[in-house]
Amino acid sequence: MTKKDVIKLLEQIATYMELKGENTFKISAYRKAAQSLELDERPLDEISDVTELKGIGKGVAEVINDYRETGESQYLQQLQEEVPEGLIPLLKIQGLGSKKIAKLYKELNIVDKASLQVACENGKVSELSGFAKKTEQNILEAVKQLGAKKDRYPIDQMRRLNQEIIDYIDTLNYIDQYSSAGSFRRFKEMSKDLDFIISTDNPKAVQQQLLNIPNKVKEVAVGNTKVSLELAYDDETIGVDFRLIEPSAFYHTLQHFTGSKEHNIRIRQLAKARDEKVSEYGIEQADGTLIQYDSEAKIYEHFNVNFIPPAMREDGSEFDKDLSNIITLDDINGDIHMHTTYSDGAFSIRDMVEANIAKGYKFMVITDHSQSLRVANGLQVERLLRQNEEIKALDKEYSEIDIYSGTEMDILPDGSLDYDDEILAQLDYVIGAIHQSFNQSEEQIMERLANACRNPYVRHIAHPTGRIIGRRDGYKPNIEQLMALAEETNTVLEINANPHRLDLNADIVRKYPNVKLTINTDAHHTNHLDFMNYGVATAQKGFVTKDRVINALSREAFKDFIENNIKFKK
Repeated sequence: MTKKDVIKLLEQIATYMELKGENTFKISAYRKAAQSLELDERPLDEISDVTELKGIGKGVAEVINDYRETGESQYLQQLQEEVPEGLIPLLKIQGLGSKKIAKLYKELNIVDKASLQVACENGKVSELSGFAKKTEQNILEAVKQLGAKKDRYPIDQMRRLNQEIIDYIDTLNYIDQYSSAGSFRRFKEMSKDLDFIISTDNPKAVQQQLLNIPNKVKEVAVGNTKVSLELAYDDETIGVDFRLIEPSAFYHTLQHFTGSKEHNIRIRQLAKARDEKVSEYGIEQADGTLIQYDSEAKIYEHFNVNFIPPAMREDGSEFDKDLSNIITLDDINGDIHMHTTYSDGAFSIRDMVEANIAKGYKFMVITDHSQSLRVANGLQVERLLRQNEEIKALDKEYSEIDIYSGTEMDILPDGSLDYDDEILAQLDYVIGAIHQSFNQSEEQIMERLANACRNPYVRHIAHPTGRIIGRRDGYKPNIEQLMALAEETNTVLEINANPHRLDLNADIVRKYPNVKLTINTDAHHTNHLDFMNYGVATAQKGFVTKDRVINALSREAFKDFIENNIKFKK
């Protein structure tokens, strides 16, 4: 038994409790316990008393100890007897969380996919508060697809599986080097499968080791140059292709199988113009000589093309763009949207400061949730001001980074803001965000966003569409109006780098090149700071130049941006 097994148990229990309609504080206790275990760096067998961990009380500890001793959980079994088994698959339906499913169960006796479909077809779901007619139609369509094998999976799910595979590959022998490839390497929001390029002088030995990978469901094809498997992950079956190649061809194979198809067509056209042929093995010259380079950059240089980041290798138009000023990860000098234990973050302000310093950042903004977001332990005014003082003290202590006080303030359903202006004036930086009432009309949503953008203290809007990739469409503002509003009021819009969100998306930021942007991780954990590359990749797909991104400013320029509020000034 590992720590992951216990964490999974606690999360399962929390889900079943929500479906049962248990007290939110009890549910929160199990989620906090899972989080505490995840944050503790020790393996499970080195944790003798789980109550020593922050957030794990006697009751939850008894459940954990029962599971550790017997390999089973009596409490989970009890919950499973009380909650209809057919409700669990409904959690996969976009827009249906455990709270809404619990409501359907209690008020309409929905117990499975079939009963939900009948209720939707009879118009019963839309009669409940919180379920619009359009929501009912969307649920009905999703129910009909439930259980069918997906043809695409969200980037965050693929990220997690990709990392598990990397962890396994790192244990193998006879591998020279390896890399992810395919659409995942291009940071596509949805991918069909995962691809890996592995260079080795002993493909047979590597092949046999790959066949022992955990959670293998099926061996689709096994050969000396390719191993195709299906792996069980998150109750899904996801395909993974491993290509085994000679070390000398590694970068050519990587470039080729990263794609896209259209991108590679342009590469082949460049080769043809030189009377050459390009393949996954190298570049064949007119006399038959095969050139093999030791980096992707040299492959592009061979064709007199600047290196094109994987995220930008899509429709071929990237070859016709000036990429010299496109934003890169190295351009980011600070993260200005993150959370601490003051609200729903996992680490203290000091912990987050030191993690940002380790990233090499020159500035950061602490932006915990505001008072109305109680589910995230939002800060009442007194706590907000106390936090403000703590941040100012830490800013004086750390000379290597500027630490600014802020808030991710809710834009409330009636359009008002969660703090008064006299409170906002005491903070260095204010973010506005919508976290509730997503089903309002476009007009209502735009009125809320306009009130925030026109407030002199709100400097940027977080995750401006509210979407969760593959799970939730968001609240769908009028994008054209929002972009015009942002320009008019000098309000910065966010590319939220959390791979669940990537919001704004690449299509939007490409279409509106005059809007100022910020790329942030919305970190709730020090590890989440690593999400920045997903946001930068999204910006690259949108051909965003670094002069558009405020957290690519220098330390001095960002300080000037903070101290001299330029809202309403052109």
